[in-house]
Amino acid sequence: MSKTNKIIYWIATCWLALGMTSTGIVQLIKMKEEADMMAHLGYPLYFLTILGIWKLLGVVAILVPKFPLVKEWAYAGFFFAMSGALFSHAATCDKEALAYFGPSLLLVLTVTSWYFRPADRKTGVVSL
Repeated sequence: MSKTNKIIYWIATCWLALGMTSTGIVQLIKMKEEADMMAHLGYPLYFLTILGIWKLLGVVAILVPKFPLVKEWAYAGFFFAMSGALFSHAATCDKEALAYFGPSLLLVLTVTSWYFRPADRKTGVVSL
């Protein structure tokens, strides 16, 4: 892995971890703005707890060494959560660009971190 790729990986991963940690905490403490947004999107309030816990566990998974399969699941979870957020905002016809900015940024960081991850953080390819 080149030095440039390592730098890209760690910058994307650190920003992704920061973003997921901060939004996970906000969801766990059920801030009023977050609760209002979930109601606007049509989701039950307990969904905040589920997302918050999963985000924090996902951050731990992508940051700790080893466990490449767990990392793959964490990246997949981040991808599904952020793409789901984008589609949820689109389905409710949100017109504000700010509603799409956070999930879009975290989605780009997820894909970037996943793509540039070092070989020791990847699962082995299984051939049939």
